[in-house]
Amino acid sequence: MENKQVHISLTDACEQAAARIAAMPAKSGIISCPICQWQCLSYKELTAHYLSMHPGCIAPIELNIDINGKACRLVIEPHLTLKEVLQFHLGLTGAKHMCDRGACGSCTVILNGKPTLSCNIFAADCEGMSVETVEGIAVNPKWKPLIDAYCKWDAMQCGYCTTGFLVTSKALLDRNPHPTRQEINEALSGNICICGTYPRHSQAILEAVQVMAEGRDT
Repeated sequence: MENKQVHISLTDACEQAAARIAAMPAKSGIISCPICQWQCLSYKELTAHYLSMHPGCIAPIELNIDINGKACRLVIEPHLTLKEVLQFHLGLTGAKHMCDRGACGSCTVILNGKPTLSCNIFAADCEGMSVETVEGIAVNPKWKPLIDAYCKWDAMQCGYCTTGFLVTSKALLDRNPHPTRQEINEALSGNICICGTYPRHSQAILEAVQVMAEGRDT
């Protein structure tokens, strides 16, 4: 079988991120009962269905949350993590499924301004909060120098951990626009790269800081 490689440009990647954000549902459409797959159009109908058909079972909940600047009202099962809701309810796959134990940093998002492991927090606990994912960072022109620098310095090999590093880096620069290399290394200490590209991450961030300070593009 012929081995084919797929190449994607940064422009294409940003356009895909913008498309995913635009496609996010502002509210749940057809709601399915996770027990019997009965369907309805409102949360009120679903709760009535649970009372009559599944008494004693824990019903889904309504979640109000801001994702990349878009207000969303979702009907979710209370045991779902934030990562699962982002991926399966909203189609945002930038927060990666890797260790699923809160140990690798690949699922990092920014929750109310702080880097957070989305596999390690229930979505139900994020009621009324704001979430920024790598897709939201990708479509913001302010952070193009950071993404460009990551590509220039090859701060990835397999690339699976890259989105988590980018999100953590952005959160760092939000609170400290001019970090030292040591501060960068400390901020990224919770992110694991199995390919071992650690020196490249700090180099990319330092260059992005300089580019943004000078107001130029890479």
